[in-house]
Amino acid sequence: MRLLYIVPKIKITGGVARVISIKANYFVEHFGYEIHVLSQNEENEMPFYDFDSEIVFHNMILKGNIFKFFNSFQKQINQKITEIKPDVILVADNGLKAFVFPFIAKTKIPIVFECHGSKFIEEQHQKTNFISKSIQKLKYRFKDFGAQKFTKIVALSEQNLKEWNVKNSVVIPNPSWIKSKKDSDLKSKKIIAIARNSYEKGLDRLLLIWKEIGEKYPDWTLDIYTDDVDSLEKEALKLEIESGINYLHFVKNIQEKYLKASICAMTSRTEGFPMVLLEAMASGLPCIAYDCPTGPRGIITNAENGFLIPDYNIKMYVEKLSFLIENEEVRLKFGLDAKETSKQYSVKKVMEQWKEFLENL
Repeated sequence: MRLLYIVPKIKITGGVARVISIKANYFVEHFGYEIHVLSQNEENEMPFYDFDSEIVFHNMILKGNIFKFFNSFQKQINQKITEIKPDVILVADNGLKAFVFPFIAKTKIPIVFECHGSKFIEEQHQKTNFISKSIQKLKYRFKDFGAQKFTKIVALSEQNLKEWNVKNSVVIPNPSWIKSKKDSDLKSKKIIAIARNSYEKGLDRLLLIWKEIGEKYPDWTLDIYTDDVDSLEKEALKLEIESGINYLHFVKNIQEKYLKASICAMTSRTEGFPMVLLEAMASGLPCIAYDCPTGPRGIITNAENGFLIPDYNIKMYVEKLSFLIENEEVRLKFGLDAKETSKQYSVKKVMEQWKEFLENL
């Protein structure tokens, strides 16, 4: 089977690139599929994650105003479809242009929308006036309309699926790829957070939490792995946070970093089915996250393998994080349950679901 993935970026760091690398490699190595990946404006970049040498990368150049951009997008998309002749096309893009795809792709090949985020994902704070709210509603309606035109939409959880007004759907979660035989002993006084420094990932919310936690527990540290270290550090200094945080760039050997931590913290405003939580749990870490739309609630069972905090309730987040810091026995219990949770999403189980889904198309 020949698959064509269409993504905005594939050679960068981040959850979508990570999960596509895992799945694409498995498709090639275990099922013998031929995999092509088409991304935009990455011609001279090298992939951050490891990809099988048989995977073929394609690049389209998209520039100019909105009219030139979409004209070029349509032209290059159809050129690549004609050139590659895939059996199935998978679109993994949270941007609005993804929902235009069924209307511009001149093909009868099955087109799958692979949903990696909440329908309500936003790149910046949204105004609450009438015009802004009206534009938001139109945008969400357009997303639903476009999603209905795909052959299938693959959501990452039942909660994720409920956001979409569609019937052409199936649920297949992200895989938990870490296979470490070792788990964290949960004794180090270290909390780990991994996220892009973007609005939807909410690291600004984590800084507000740490302002209280850092003062309360000065012997604990927070390691933040991100893509924009300088901006985040400047933001922390504005909040007068001068110690207790290590600002670190994304690393390939992230599984080693989980083993040196005792708690994983997430403060996203929206999520899909976060790889960070799966990775942390596979390493035996208890997790704490805001109950944002829609990913964490599909993975964290509150007070069993971590804590799920009502969104924006910073007071409760600080209370529960303090509780985990002060109670090693609870951390150990949550860590064991977290490890068991991660086993439900083994790569083998998830990829067998993908094989059955694709071959039934």
